[in-house]
Amino acid sequence: MFIQLSLALNHFIDNDLSLAVDQKNLLLKKHKLHLADSLDKGHWTTNLCLVGSGIAKKNPNELATKLAAVIEATDGVDRVEIAGPGFVNIFLTQDAFLQQAEQTINLAPGIDSSQQEKIQIEFVSANPTGPLHVGHGRGAAYGDAIARILSSLGHQVEKEYYVNDAGRQVDILACSIFLRKFSCIDDESFPASGYQGSYVLEIADSIELGGDTQPIQKDELCKNLPGDPEAEIDELIARIQSNYSDLWPIIRAGGLAYVTRSIKNDLTEFKVEFDQWFFESSLGELSNETSEISKALHQVKQNHAYEKDGAVWLESTKFGDDKDRVIIREDGRGTYLSADLAYHKNKLDRGFDTIINVWGSDHHGYIKRIEATIEAMGYSKNQMQVQLVQFANLFEDGAKVKMSTRSGNFYTLKQLIDDIGPDAARFYYLSKQADQHLDFDIGVARTNSKDNLYYYVQYAHARICSVQKKYLALGGSLPKAFNKIDGFHACDELIQLALNFPFIVKSAGENLQPHLIIYYLRDLAQGFHHFYNETNILKAEEQDQVNMLRALDLVKNVIASSMELIGIEPLQKM
Repeated sequence: MFIQLSLALNHFIDNDLSLAVDQKNLLLKKHKLHLADSLDKGHWTTNLCLVGSGIAKKNPNELATKLAAVIEATDGVDRVEIAGPGFVNIFLTQDAFLQQAEQTINLAPGIDSSQQEKIQIEFVSANPTGPLHVGHGRGAAYGDAIARILSSLGHQVEKEYYVNDAGRQVDILACSIFLRKFSCIDDESFPASGYQGSYVLEIADSIELGGDTQPIQKDELCKNLPGDPEAEIDELIARIQSNYSDLWPIIRAGGLAYVTRSIKNDLTEFKVEFDQWFFESSLGELSNETSEISKALHQVKQNHAYEKDGAVWLESTKFGDDKDRVIIREDGRGTYLSADLAYHKNKLDRGFDTIINVWGSDHHGYIKRIEATIEAMGYSKNQMQVQLVQFANLFEDGAKVKMSTRSGNFYTLKQLIDDIGPDAARFYYLSKQADQHLDFDIGVARTNSKDNLYYYVQYAHARICSVQKKYLALGGSLPKAFNKIDGFHACDELIQLALNFPFIVKSAGENLQPHLIIYYLRDLAQGFHHFYNETNILKAEEQDQVNMLRALDLVKNVIASSMELIGIEPLQKM
Protein backbone atom coordinates (compact mmCIF):
# COMPACT_ATOMS: atom_id res chain seq x y z
CA MET A 1 0.00 0.00 0.00
CA PHE A 2 2.91 2.33 0.57
CA ILE A 3 3.61 2.53 -3.15
CA GLN A 4 -0.06 3.03 -4.08
CA LEU A 5 -0.52 5.76 -1.48
CA SER A 6 2.75 7.44 -2.49
CA LEU A 7 1.57 7.54 -6.08
CA ALA A 8 -1.73 9.12 -4.97
CA LEU A 9 0.15 11.80 -3.01
CA ASN A 10 2.45 12.52 -5.95
CA HIS A 11 -0.58 12.80 -8.24
CA PHE A 12 -2.08 15.35 -5.88
CA ILE A 13 1.16 17.36 -5.78
CA ASP A 14 1.41 17.35 -9.59
CA ASN A 15 -2.21 18.16 -10.38
CA ASP A 16 -3.74 20.03 -7.42
CA LEU A 17 -0.87 22.24 -6.30
CA SER A 18 0.59 24.93 -8.51
CA LEU A 19 4.24 24.77 -7.48
CA ALA A 20 7.51 25.80 -9.03
CA VAL A 21 10.08 23.03 -9.50
CA ASP A 22 12.09 24.04 -6.41
CA GLN A 23 8.91 24.26 -4.32
CA LYS A 24 7.81 20.83 -5.49
CA ASN A 25 11.20 19.30 -4.68
CA LEU A 26 11.10 20.88 -1.23
CA LEU A 27 7.64 19.45 -0.56
CA LEU A 28 8.66 15.99 -1.77
CA LYS A 29 11.59 16.11 0.63
CA LYS A 30 9.73 17.40 3.71
CA HIS A 31 6.34 15.67 3.72
CA LYS A 32 5.94 12.27 5.39
CA LEU A 33 3.78 9.24 4.75
CA HIS A 34 4.10 6.76 7.57
CA LEU A 35 2.27 4.04 9.46
CA ALA A 36 -0.02 5.36 12.18
CA ASP A 37 1.07 4.60 15.74
CA SER A 38 -2.47 3.52 16.64
CA LEU A 39 -5.28 2.07 14.55
CA ASP A 40 -7.59 4.69 16.07
CA LYS A 41 -5.71 7.12 13.81
CA GLY A 42 -5.95 4.84 10.78
CA HIS A 43 -3.34 2.62 9.17
CA TRP A 44 -1.40 5.39 7.45
CA THR A 45 -1.09 9.10 8.07
CA THR A 46 0.44 12.00 6.15
CA ASN A 47 1.35 15.60 6.93
CA LEU A 48 1.42 16.55 3.24
CA CYS A 49 -1.26 19.21 3.53
CA LEU A 50 0.24 20.79 6.63
CA VAL A 51 3.67 21.05 5.01
CA GLY A 52 2.21 21.94 1.60
CA SER A 53 0.10 24.79 2.96
CA GLY A 54 3.20 26.77 3.92
CA ILE A 55 4.85 26.20 0.54
CA ALA A 56 1.76 26.71 -1.61
CA LYS A 57 0.31 29.47 0.64
CA LYS A 58 -3.04 27.70 0.89
CA ASN A 59 -5.35 26.67 3.75
CA PRO A 60 -4.24 23.24 5.05
CA ASN A 61 -7.79 21.98 5.70
CA GLU A 62 -8.89 22.92 2.19
CA LEU A 63 -5.92 21.00 0.81
CA ALA A 64 -6.75 18.06 3.08
CA THR A 65 -10.33 17.91 1.76
CA LYS A 66 -9.04 17.73 -1.81
CA LEU A 67 -6.37 15.16 -0.91
CA ALA A 68 -8.90 13.00 0.91
CA ALA A 69 -10.94 12.68 -2.29
CA VAL A 70 -7.82 11.57 -4.21
CA ILE A 71 -6.85 8.99 -1.62
CA GLU A 72 -10.38 7.59 -1.23
CA ALA A 73 -10.28 6.68 -4.92
CA THR A 74 -7.23 4.46 -4.29
CA ASP A 75 -7.82 0.69 -4.26
CA GLY A 76 -7.66 -0.75 -0.76
CA VAL A 77 -8.66 2.46 1.03
CA ASP A 78 -11.77 2.18 3.20
CA ARG A 79 -12.07 5.81 4.33
CA VAL A 80 -10.09 8.96 5.07
CA GLU A 81 -10.31 11.27 8.08
CA ILE A 82 -8.94 14.78 8.42
CA ALA A 83 -7.37 15.47 11.79
CA GLY A 84 -5.94 18.66 13.21
CA PRO A 85 -4.49 21.33 10.93
CA GLY A 86 -4.23 19.32 7.74
CA PHE A 87 -3.26 15.82 8.85
CA VAL A 88 -4.86 13.07 6.78
CA ASN A 89 -5.44 9.66 8.37
CA ILE A 90 -5.99 6.76 6.01
CA PHE A 91 -7.99 3.65 6.92
CA LEU A 92 -7.54 0.56 4.77
CA THR A 93 -9.95 -2.24 4.07
CA GLN A 94 -9.22 -5.32 6.13
CA ASP A 95 -8.28 -7.16 2.95
CA ALA A 96 -5.69 -4.54 1.97
CA PHE A 97 -4.36 -4.38 5.52
CA LEU A 98 -3.78 -8.12 5.70
CA GLN A 99 -2.28 -8.15 2.22
CA GLN A 100 0.32 -5.67 3.51
CA ALA A 101 1.06 -8.06 6.34
CA GLU A 102 1.56 -10.99 3.96
CA GLN A 103 4.08 -8.94 2.00
CA THR A 104 5.95 -7.98 5.16
CA ILE A 105 6.31 -11.64 6.16
CA ASN A 106 8.64 -11.97 3.15
CA LEU A 107 10.84 -9.31 4.78
CA ALA A 108 12.67 -7.54 2.00
CA PRO A 109 13.27 -3.90 3.04
CA GLY A 110 15.75 -3.07 0.24
CA ILE A 111 16.38 0.19 -1.58
CA ASP A 112 16.15 1.44 -5.12
CA SER A 113 18.99 -0.08 -7.16
CA SER A 114 20.00 3.40 -8.34
CA GLN A 115 20.90 4.27 -4.72
CA GLN A 116 23.21 1.30 -4.16
CA GLU A 117 26.75 2.24 -3.17
CA LYS A 118 30.13 0.64 -2.62
CA ILE A 119 30.80 1.44 1.04
CA GLN A 120 33.79 0.82 3.27
CA ILE A 121 33.41 0.84 7.04
CA GLU A 122 36.57 1.04 9.14
CA PHE A 123 35.98 0.40 12.83
CA VAL A 124 37.55 -0.71 16.10
CA SER A 125 41.14 -0.24 14.84
CA ALA A 126 42.43 -0.27 18.42
CA ASN A 127 46.20 -0.02 18.76
CA PRO A 128 47.68 -3.55 18.80
CA THR A 129 49.14 -3.04 22.25
CA GLY A 130 46.89 -5.20 24.40
CA PRO A 131 43.57 -7.03 24.62
CA LEU A 132 40.38 -5.28 23.60
CA HIS A 133 38.58 -3.85 26.61
CA VAL A 134 34.85 -3.32 27.02
CA GLY A 135 35.14 0.22 25.68
CA HIS A 136 36.25 -1.15 22.30
CA GLY A 137 33.28 -3.50 22.25
CA ARG A 138 30.82 -0.69 21.60
CA GLY A 139 32.61 0.42 18.44
CA ALA A 140 32.83 -3.21 17.31
CA ALA A 141 29.10 -3.81 17.81
CA TYR A 142 28.20 -0.52 16.15
CA GLY A 143 30.42 -0.90 13.08
CA ASP A 144 29.36 -4.48 12.48
CA ALA A 145 25.66 -3.63 12.90
CA ILE A 146 25.67 -0.78 10.39
CA ALA A 147 27.57 -3.01 7.96
CA ARG A 148 24.88 -5.69 8.30
CA ILE A 149 22.06 -3.16 7.92
CA LEU A 150 23.57 -1.46 4.88
CA SER A 151 24.23 -4.85 3.27
CA SER A 152 20.60 -5.87 3.84
CA LEU A 153 19.52 -2.72 2.00
CA GLY A 154 21.51 -3.77 -1.05
CA HIS A 155 24.78 -1.84 -0.64
CA GLN A 156 28.16 -3.44 -1.31
CA VAL A 157 29.87 -3.17 2.06
CA GLU A 158 33.46 -3.93 3.05
CA LYS A 159 34.59 -3.99 6.69
CA GLU A 160 38.16 -3.01 7.53
CA TYR A 161 40.41 -2.94 10.60
CA TYR A 162 43.35 -0.53 10.44
CA VAL A 163 46.32 -1.94 12.34
CA ASN A 164 48.58 0.84 13.58
CA ASP A 165 51.70 -1.31 13.57
CA ALA A 166 54.14 1.46 12.65
CA GLY A 167 53.47 3.81 15.54
CA ARG A 168 55.26 4.63 18.77
CA GLN A 169 52.76 2.66 20.82
CA VAL A 170 53.94 -0.63 19.33
CA ASP A 171 57.51 0.34 20.19
CA ILE A 172 56.41 0.98 23.78
CA LEU A 173 54.77 -2.46 23.85
CA ALA A 174 57.92 -4.07 22.46
CA CYS A 175 60.03 -2.28 25.07
CA SER A 176 57.67 -3.45 27.84
CA ILE A 177 57.89 -7.05 26.59
CA PHE A 178 61.68 -6.85 26.40
CA LEU A 179 61.95 -5.62 29.99
CA ARG A 180 59.68 -8.45 31.18
CA LYS A 181 61.33 -11.09 29.00
CA PHE A 182 64.74 -10.46 30.49
CA SER A 183 63.59 -9.29 33.95
CA CYS A 184 65.39 -5.99 33.51
CA ILE A 185 63.34 -3.97 36.00
CA ASP A 186 61.29 -5.00 39.02
CA ASP A 187 57.61 -4.17 39.37
CA GLU A 188 58.24 -1.18 41.62
CA SER A 189 60.62 0.49 39.15
CA PHE A 190 58.83 -0.52 35.95
CA PRO A 191 58.39 2.49 33.60
CA ALA A 192 55.16 4.34 34.28
CA SER A 193 54.63 4.88 30.53
CA GLY A 194 55.17 1.21 29.72
CA TYR A 195 52.48 -1.44 29.46
CA GLN A 196 52.16 -3.10 32.83
CA GLY A 197 49.39 -5.66 32.53
CA SER A 198 49.92 -9.34 33.22
CA TYR A 199 49.30 -9.97 29.53
CA VAL A 200 52.72 -8.39 28.79
CA LEU A 201 54.40 -11.17 30.77
CA GLU A 202 52.28 -13.75 28.91
CA ILE A 203 53.47 -12.31 25.60
CA ALA A 204 57.06 -12.30 26.81
CA ASP A 205 56.82 -15.98 27.81
CA SER A 206 55.30 -16.90 24.44
CA ILE A 207 58.11 -15.43 22.32
CA GLU A 208 60.78 -17.96 21.38
CA LEU A 209 64.12 -16.39 20.52
CA GLY A 210 65.87 -19.41 19.13
CA GLY A 211 69.59 -20.07 19.34
CA ASP A 212 71.99 -18.22 21.54
CA THR A 213 71.27 -14.63 22.45
CA GLN A 214 73.67 -12.03 23.69
CA PRO A 215 73.60 -11.39 27.45
CA ILE A 216 71.52 -8.43 28.55
CA GLN A 217 73.42 -5.74 30.41
CA LYS A 218 70.58 -4.85 32.73
CA ASP A 219 72.43 -2.26 34.78
CA GLU A 220 73.76 -0.48 31.72
CA LEU A 221 70.36 -0.57 30.06
CA CYS A 222 68.50 1.01 32.94
CA LYS A 223 70.95 3.43 34.53
CA ASN A 224 70.70 7.23 34.39
CA LEU A 225 67.23 7.26 32.82
CA PRO A 226 65.32 10.56 32.49
CA GLY A 227 62.85 11.39 35.24
CA ASP A 228 60.02 12.27 32.85
CA PRO A 229 57.93 9.09 32.16
CA GLU A 230 57.63 9.68 28.41
CA ALA A 231 61.29 10.58 28.01
CA GLU A 232 62.19 7.50 30.09
CA ILE A 233 60.35 5.05 27.85
CA ASP A 234 61.71 6.71 24.69
CA GLU A 235 65.27 6.42 26.01
CA LEU A 236 64.76 2.74 26.86
CA ILE A 237 63.43 2.07 23.37
CA ALA A 238 66.44 3.83 21.83
CA ARG A 239 68.91 1.85 23.98
CA ILE A 240 67.31 -1.51 23.20
CA GLN A 241 67.18 -0.74 19.46
CA SER A 242 70.84 0.33 19.48
CA ASN A 243 72.37 -2.31 21.75
CA TYR A 244 70.15 -5.29 20.98
CA SER A 245 69.39 -4.83 17.30
CA ASP A 246 69.19 -8.61 16.82
CA LEU A 247 66.58 -9.08 19.54
CA TRP A 248 64.48 -5.97 19.01
CA PRO A 249 62.77 -7.01 15.72
CA ILE A 250 62.02 -10.47 17.10
CA ILE A 251 60.46 -9.06 20.26
CA ARG A 252 58.55 -6.38 18.36
CA ALA A 253 57.20 -8.71 15.68
CA GLY A 254 56.34 -11.40 18.23
CA GLY A 255 54.44 -8.96 20.44
CA LEU A 256 52.57 -7.46 17.49
CA ALA A 257 51.61 -10.90 16.17
CA TYR A 258 50.44 -12.08 19.61
CA VAL A 259 48.24 -9.05 20.26
CA THR A 260 46.82 -8.95 16.72
CA ARG A 261 45.94 -12.63 16.94
CA SER A 262 44.30 -12.06 20.33
CA ILE A 263 42.23 -9.16 18.94
CA LYS A 264 41.13 -11.27 15.95
CA ASN A 265 40.10 -14.15 18.21
CA ASP A 266 38.11 -11.89 20.56
CA LEU A 267 36.30 -10.22 17.67
CA THR A 268 35.47 -13.57 16.09
CA GLU A 269 33.95 -14.68 19.40
CA PHE A 270 32.04 -11.38 19.37
CA LYS A 271 30.72 -12.30 15.89
CA VAL A 272 32.69 -9.58 14.15
CA GLU A 273 34.65 -10.57 11.07
CA PHE A 274 36.61 -8.17 8.87
CA ASP A 275 37.04 -8.37 5.12
CA GLN A 276 40.36 -6.58 5.32
CA TRP A 277 43.09 -6.12 7.92
CA PHE A 278 45.10 -3.13 6.69
CA PHE A 279 48.55 -2.67 8.25
CA GLU A 280 49.93 0.86 8.47
CA SER A 281 53.39 -0.52 7.68
CA SER A 282 52.16 -1.47 4.19
CA LEU A 283 52.13 2.26 3.35
CA GLY A 284 55.93 2.13 3.46
CA GLU A 285 58.53 4.58 4.67
CA LEU A 286 58.97 8.24 3.83
CA SER A 287 62.58 7.48 2.94
CA ASN A 288 61.34 5.33 0.05
CA GLU A 289 60.18 7.61 -2.76
CA THR A 290 58.10 4.84 -4.33
CA SER A 291 56.12 4.08 -1.14
CA GLU A 292 52.46 4.96 -0.84
CA ILE A 293 53.06 7.44 1.96
CA SER A 294 55.78 9.24 -0.03
CA LYS A 295 53.59 9.48 -3.13
CA ALA A 296 50.62 10.78 -1.13
CA LEU A 297 52.68 13.44 0.63
CA HIS A 298 54.36 14.43 -2.64
CA GLN A 299 50.92 14.99 -4.16
CA VAL A 300 49.94 17.30 -1.31
CA LYS A 301 53.29 19.11 -1.14
CA GLN A 302 53.00 20.20 -4.76
CA ASN A 303 50.02 22.47 -4.16
CA HIS A 304 49.00 22.72 -0.51
CA ALA A 305 52.09 22.60 1.70
CA TYR A 306 54.98 24.79 2.74
CA GLU A 307 58.18 24.56 4.76
CA LYS A 308 58.64 26.32 8.09
CA ASP A 309 61.25 25.79 10.80
CA GLY A 310 62.55 22.75 8.94
CA ALA A 311 59.15 21.01 8.92
CA VAL A 312 56.57 20.57 6.15
CA TRP A 313 53.14 22.01 6.91
CA LEU A 314 49.82 21.23 5.27
CA GLU A 315 47.76 24.34 4.47
CA SER A 316 44.76 22.75 6.16
CA THR A 317 43.23 26.15 7.02
CA LYS A 318 42.40 26.44 3.32
CA PHE A 319 39.99 23.55 3.83
CA GLY A 320 38.25 24.51 7.06
CA ASP A 321 40.75 23.41 9.72
CA ASP A 322 41.45 25.85 12.57
CA LYS A 323 45.21 25.82 11.93
CA ASP A 324 47.81 24.39 9.56
CA ARG A 325 49.25 20.97 10.46
CA VAL A 326 52.73 19.45 10.35
CA ILE A 327 52.94 16.43 8.06
CA ILE A 328 56.74 15.98 8.06
CA ARG A 329 58.79 16.80 11.18
CA GLU A 330 62.12 18.65 11.20
CA ASP A 331 63.97 15.31 11.45
CA GLY A 332 62.22 13.95 8.36
CA ARG A 333 59.80 11.66 10.20
CA GLY A 334 56.13 11.67 9.33
CA THR A 335 53.37 12.57 11.78
CA TYR A 336 50.23 10.64 12.61
CA LEU A 337 48.45 12.89 10.11
CA SER A 338 50.82 11.99 7.29
CA ALA A 339 50.08 8.27 7.75
CA ASP A 340 46.33 8.94 7.94
CA LEU A 341 46.59 11.10 4.80
CA ALA A 342 48.17 8.23 2.87
CA TYR A 343 45.72 5.71 4.31
CA HIS A 344 42.68 7.72 3.24
CA LYS A 345 44.15 8.17 -0.23
CA ASN A 346 44.51 4.40 -0.39
CA LYS A 347 40.88 3.97 0.66
CA LEU A 348 39.51 6.42 -1.89
CA ASP A 349 41.67 5.03 -4.66
CA ARG A 350 40.06 1.64 -4.10
CA GLY A 351 36.86 3.03 -5.61
CA PHE A 352 34.51 3.29 -2.64
CA ASP A 353 31.61 5.70 -3.08
CA THR A 354 31.56 6.32 0.65
CA ILE A 355 34.04 5.59 3.41
CA ILE A 356 32.73 5.50 6.98
CA ASN A 357 35.16 5.92 9.86
CA VAL A 358 33.91 4.77 13.25
CA TRP A 359 35.98 6.61 15.84
CA GLY A 360 35.93 7.09 19.57
CA SER A 361 34.39 10.37 20.69
CA ASP A 362 37.83 11.62 21.77
CA HIS A 363 38.68 11.93 18.05
CA HIS A 364 36.13 14.69 17.48
CA GLY A 365 38.83 17.31 16.95
CA TYR A 366 40.51 15.14 14.34
CA ILE A 367 37.65 15.21 11.85
CA LYS A 368 38.47 18.62 10.34
CA ARG A 369 42.10 17.57 9.86
CA ILE A 370 41.19 14.47 7.89
CA GLU A 371 38.61 16.38 5.85
CA ALA A 372 41.32 18.92 5.03
CA THR A 373 43.75 16.22 3.87
CA ILE A 374 41.07 14.62 1.68
CA GLU A 375 40.29 17.91 -0.03
CA ALA A 376 44.00 18.78 -0.34
CA MET A 377 44.46 15.52 -2.28
CA GLY A 378 41.69 16.49 -4.69
CA TYR A 379 38.85 14.34 -3.34
CA SER A 380 35.53 15.47 -1.90
CA LYS A 381 35.23 15.45 1.88
CA ASN A 382 31.62 14.32 1.35
CA GLN A 383 32.99 10.91 0.40
CA MET A 384 33.88 10.40 4.05
CA GLN A 385 31.55 10.12 7.02
CA VAL A 386 32.76 9.98 10.59
CA GLN A 387 30.61 8.31 13.23
CA LEU A 388 31.70 9.04 16.79
CA VAL A 389 31.12 6.39 19.43
CA GLN A 390 31.23 7.05 23.13
CA PHE A 391 33.01 4.42 25.18
CA ALA A 392 30.70 2.31 27.30
CA ASN A 393 30.82 2.51 31.07
CA LEU A 394 30.43 -0.85 32.70
CA PHE A 395 29.09 -1.22 36.22
CA GLU A 396 29.14 -4.17 38.60
CA ASP A 397 27.66 -4.09 42.08
CA GLY A 398 27.21 -0.35 41.70
CA ALA A 399 30.89 0.28 41.00
CA LYS A 400 32.30 1.47 37.71
CA VAL A 401 34.69 -1.04 36.13
CA LYS A 402 38.09 0.54 35.45
CA MET A 403 39.61 0.48 31.98
CA SER A 404 43.28 1.48 31.71
CA THR A 405 45.34 -0.33 29.09
CA ARG A 406 48.68 1.04 30.29
CA SER A 407 48.20 -0.05 33.91
CA GLY A 408 46.71 -3.37 32.88
CA ASN A 409 43.76 -2.79 35.21
CA PHE A 410 40.83 -3.26 32.89
CA TYR A 411 37.87 -5.50 32.12
CA THR A 412 38.42 -7.12 28.74
CA LEU A 413 35.89 -7.69 25.99
CA LYS A 414 36.66 -11.40 26.31
CA GLN A 415 35.69 -11.30 29.99
CA LEU A 416 32.40 -9.62 29.12
CA ILE A 417 31.65 -12.21 26.43
CA ASP A 418 32.42 -15.04 28.86
CA ASP A 419 30.23 -13.39 31.51
CA ILE A 420 26.99 -12.52 29.66
CA GLY A 421 27.56 -13.89 26.15
CA PRO A 422 28.25 -12.07 22.87
CA ASP A 423 24.59 -11.53 21.99
CA ALA A 424 23.60 -9.83 25.25
CA ALA A 425 26.75 -7.70 25.08
CA ARG A 426 26.01 -6.62 21.49
CA PHE A 427 22.40 -5.85 22.41
CA TYR A 428 23.34 -3.55 25.27
CA TYR A 429 26.12 -1.86 23.31
CA LEU A 430 23.54 -0.95 20.65
CA SER A 431 20.76 0.00 23.05
CA LYS A 432 21.53 3.70 22.87
CA GLN A 433 22.57 6.17 20.19
CA ALA A 434 26.28 5.68 19.59
CA ASP A 435 27.38 9.25 20.32
CA GLN A 436 25.66 9.24 23.71
CA HIS A 437 27.13 7.93 26.94
CA LEU A 438 26.21 4.35 27.73
CA ASP A 439 26.12 2.83 31.19
CA PHE A 440 25.08 -0.74 31.62
CA ASP A 441 25.10 -3.03 34.60
CA ILE A 442 26.44 -6.56 34.17
CA GLY A 443 24.27 -7.71 37.06
CA VAL A 444 21.06 -6.70 35.27
CA ALA A 445 22.29 -8.29 32.04
CA ARG A 446 22.62 -11.62 33.88
CA THR A 447 19.00 -11.68 35.14
CA ASN A 448 15.99 -13.39 33.59
CA SER A 449 13.53 -10.58 34.18
CA LYS A 450 11.76 -7.81 32.28
CA ASP A 451 14.33 -5.40 33.69
CA ASN A 452 16.78 -7.12 31.37
CA LEU A 453 15.66 -5.79 27.99
CA TYR A 454 17.68 -8.40 26.10
CA TYR A 455 15.91 -11.19 27.96
CA TYR A 456 12.53 -9.45 27.50
CA VAL A 457 12.95 -9.37 23.71
CA GLN A 458 14.35 -12.90 23.46
CA TYR A 459 11.48 -14.15 25.63
CA ALA A 460 8.96 -12.73 23.14
CA HIS A 461 10.51 -14.77 20.32
CA ALA A 462 10.76 -17.88 22.49
CA ARG A 463 7.15 -17.48 23.65
CA ILE A 464 5.89 -17.41 20.07
CA CYS A 465 7.93 -20.53 19.28
CA SER A 466 6.34 -22.19 22.31
CA VAL A 467 2.76 -21.26 21.23
CA GLN A 468 3.41 -22.64 17.76
CA LYS A 469 4.86 -25.84 19.19
CA LYS A 470 1.83 -26.35 21.47
CA TYR A 471 -0.57 -25.70 18.58
CA LEU A 472 1.20 -28.28 16.41
CA ALA A 473 1.12 -30.78 19.29
CA LEU A 474 -2.66 -30.40 19.40
CA GLY A 475 -2.82 -31.58 15.80
CA GLY A 476 -3.10 -28.22 14.06
CA SER A 477 -0.98 -26.89 11.22
CA LEU A 478 0.31 -23.34 11.06
CA PRO A 479 -1.72 -21.21 8.63
CA LYS A 480 -0.06 -20.13 5.39
CA ALA A 481 -2.17 -16.99 4.97
CA PHE A 482 -4.43 -14.62 6.87
CA ASN A 483 -8.16 -15.31 7.00
CA LYS A 484 -9.50 -12.21 5.26
CA ILE A 485 -12.71 -11.82 7.20
CA ASP A 486 -14.48 -8.50 7.64
CA GLY A 487 -13.89 -6.30 10.62
CA PHE A 488 -10.91 -5.66 12.85
CA HIS A 489 -9.51 -8.13 15.32
CA ALA A 490 -7.46 -8.39 18.47
CA CYS A 491 -4.19 -9.04 16.64
CA ASP A 492 -4.48 -6.07 14.26
CA GLU A 493 -2.58 -3.64 16.51
CA LEU A 494 0.24 -6.16 16.74
CA ILE A 495 0.25 -6.59 12.96
CA GLN A 496 0.36 -2.81 12.52
CA LEU A 497 3.43 -2.66 14.75
CA ALA A 498 5.18 -5.42 12.79
CA LEU A 499 4.53 -3.64 9.50
CA ASN A 500 7.00 -0.94 10.55
CA PHE A 501 9.94 -3.31 10.06
CA PRO A 502 11.13 -2.28 6.58
CA PHE A 503 10.80 1.42 7.44
CA ILE A 504 12.80 1.00 10.65
CA VAL A 505 15.56 -0.82 8.77
CA LYS A 506 15.67 1.84 6.07
CA SER A 507 15.84 4.63 8.64
CA ALA A 508 18.55 2.80 10.61
CA GLY A 509 20.60 2.44 7.43
CA GLU A 510 20.12 5.96 6.11
CA ASN A 511 21.00 7.52 9.46
CA LEU A 512 23.57 4.92 10.55
CA GLN A 513 21.62 4.36 13.76
CA PRO A 514 21.31 0.67 14.68
CA HIS A 515 19.87 1.63 18.06
CA LEU A 516 16.58 2.28 16.21
CA ILE A 517 16.29 -1.48 15.76
CA ILE A 518 16.76 -2.03 19.50
CA TYR A 519 14.02 0.54 20.22
CA TYR A 520 11.79 -1.20 17.70
CA LEU A 521 12.44 -4.62 19.22
CA ARG A 522 11.53 -3.24 22.63
CA ASP A 523 8.22 -1.85 21.33
CA LEU A 524 7.44 -5.03 19.38
CA ALA A 525 8.19 -7.27 22.36
CA GLN A 526 6.06 -5.06 24.60
CA GLY A 527 3.20 -5.21 22.08
CA PHE A 528 3.43 -8.97 21.84
CA HIS A 529 3.61 -9.60 25.60
CA HIS A 530 0.54 -7.39 26.11
CA PHE A 531 -1.35 -9.24 23.38
CA TYR A 532 -0.29 -12.63 24.79
CA ASN A 533 -1.36 -11.76 28.32
CA GLU A 534 -4.76 -10.47 27.16
CA THR A 535 -5.57 -13.28 24.70
CA ASN A 536 -5.95 -17.04 24.99
CA ILE A 537 -4.71 -17.86 21.52
CA LEU A 538 -5.13 -21.63 21.66
CA LYS A 539 -8.77 -21.33 22.79
CA ALA A 540 -9.83 -18.60 20.39
CA GLU A 541 -12.49 -19.15 17.71
CA GLU A 542 -11.04 -20.82 14.64
CA GLN A 543 -11.39 -17.86 12.25
CA ASP A 544 -9.73 -15.55 14.76
CA GLN A 545 -7.16 -18.18 15.69
CA VAL A 546 -5.94 -18.39 12.07
CA ASN A 547 -5.17 -14.68 12.02
CA MET A 548 -3.63 -14.73 15.48
CA LEU A 549 -1.26 -17.55 14.57
CA ARG A 550 -0.40 -15.89 11.28
CA ALA A 551 0.22 -12.60 13.10
CA LEU A 552 2.49 -14.34 15.59
CA ASP A 553 4.45 -15.85 12.71
CA LEU A 554 4.87 -12.36 11.26
CA VAL A 555 6.05 -10.97 14.60
CA LYS A 556 8.43 -13.89 15.11
CA ASN A 557 9.96 -13.35 11.66
CA VAL A 558 10.32 -9.63 12.28
CA ILE A 559 11.99 -10.16 15.68
CA ALA A 560 14.35 -12.76 14.20
CA SER A 561 15.22 -10.60 11.19
CA SER A 562 15.76 -7.52 13.37
CA MET A 563 18.07 -9.47 15.66
CA GLU A 564 20.04 -10.92 12.77
CA LEU A 565 20.61 -7.40 11.42
CA ILE A 566 22.48 -6.54 14.62
CA GLY A 567 24.30 -9.87 14.87
CA ILE A 568 22.13 -11.59 17.48
CA GLU A 569 20.73 -15.13 17.29
CA PRO A 570 17.02 -15.37 18.20
CA LEU A 571 16.37 -18.02 20.84
CA GLN A 572 13.77 -20.76 20.36
CA LYS A 573 13.38 -21.35 24.09
CA MET A 574 14.52 -19.70 27.33
